[in-house]
Amino acid sequence: MPNLLAYVALALWPVVGAVLFNRLPVGRALLASILIAYLFLPPSPAMFNFPLLPAFTKETIASVVAFLICLVLYRDRMDLMPRSSVARVLMAMFLFGPLFTIMTNSEPIYFGSFGLPGLTLKECLGTFAQQAILLMPFILAYNFLRTADDLRDLMLAFLIGGLVYSIPMLLEVRLSPQLNVWIYGFFQHDFIQAMRNGGFRPFVFLYHGLWVALFAMMSVVASVALLRGDPGLRLITYALCAVYLFIVLVLCKSAASLLYALFAVPLVLLFGQRIQVRVAVVLATLALAYPAAKGLDLVPQERILDLSASYEQDRSASLAYRFHNETILLERASEKPLFGWGLWGRNHVLSTQNGEIMTVTDGRWIISIGMFGWLGFLAEFGLLTLPVFAIWLKRRSPDKPLSPFIGPACLILGLNVLDLIPNATLTPLTWLFAGAIMGYAESLETATEIRRAPVFRTVI
Repeated sequence: MPNLLAYVALALWPVVGAVLFNRLPVGRALLASILIAYLFLPPSPAMFNFPLLPAFTKETIASVVAFLICLVLYRDRMDLMPRSSVARVLMAMFLFGPLFTIMTNSEPIYFGSFGLPGLTLKECLGTFAQQAILLMPFILAYNFLRTADDLRDLMLAFLIGGLVYSIPMLLEVRLSPQLNVWIYGFFQHDFIQAMRNGGFRPFVFLYHGLWVALFAMMSVVASVALLRGDPGLRLITYALCAVYLFIVLVLCKSAASLLYALFAVPLVLLFGQRIQVRVAVVLATLALAYPAAKGLDLVPQERILDLSASYEQDRSASLAYRFHNETILLERASEKPLFGWGLWGRNHVLSTQNGEIMTVTDGRWIISIGMFGWLGFLAEFGLLTLPVFAIWLKRRSPDKPLSPFIGPACLILGLNVLDLIPNATLTPLTWLFAGAIMGYAESLETATEIRRAPVFRTVI
């Protein structure tokens, strides 16, 4: 169980957030507050629970604090919704779709003699608040991380964050994941998950080693983006940072994140913005299409399993287990296809013998479809991928070239969304990238409109 320090750290975060926004420009304060809270505050089960509201974890506390501060200090600069009509529709679906889920799941369900309660209207407030809090980093980034300079700050924040976090990461690679136990009094996962290839992979203060490795991958791509897009006297510094962070990523012992980096780094170093954005579009399309392909039995599972077995037999067995659970959960979701099963594990299959949950939801996509139906999936993944498509549809103007960091940002977002197929690695950092890219895309549109506006001259 979390110790007193864990709860004190969460309770004091509003003070830290206020100090950051008082000392830094709004965009950098936003980056610092979300990143520091995500990386260093205690993970679940350290949280505050209030009646009728979602649990206040480190992610939700940081998002709410940043949003309220910006609402008070910068209300005249904030738009609560993007200009894009598609984005507005997706946001409305994301916020209000779960309310229809609750209204269509009022009946209890039974597995033999074991049952789960139906949902009532009292769940509406908590569910709406949960969805709204998830969107807060997206809205804040859309408003305050929308310029070319902001995108550079975004990359620089991940570079600095990666360098700082590499110290406790390397410590846990050597000593095993112990920092969360030493400081906050508990281990956040099953310890056997920390053991990999005869050693350990770091957890630090995140939920799992996969989350740590994904952040390390983002830091590697960000450092390479700065190496390519911000040359000069810092060129050697960025190159050394990129090499160092890549070594740290290798030590994280996560094959997926390592493959993502090996895929993205050459793209950032050797290819232009257009190619990078097009590849990000392909990644986003794959993430959107996978659930439908899985449901239509178009995913070449046997070939994937054979390829995985050639690399590592245990990994192939784990992947086969995931595929099996996805099939069962999709069949379960097909009984409530539009709005899903809602809360309290109703999207799972329970044992008729003892009422235990028999299924495992690894990927975020199956969680979204099972809980909130296909409309919930399209709303969430649509909002996450729309910024990449928006950038792709913008025509490059010769007098306003694209930021050298927009391609890498789209790649990072595309890879993170693709990772939501095997894992549930949706974090405030994902929403930050989505909001920043969406804001930048719409700022390009505004600039184009200004350039095309007619000029009227008064003749005296």
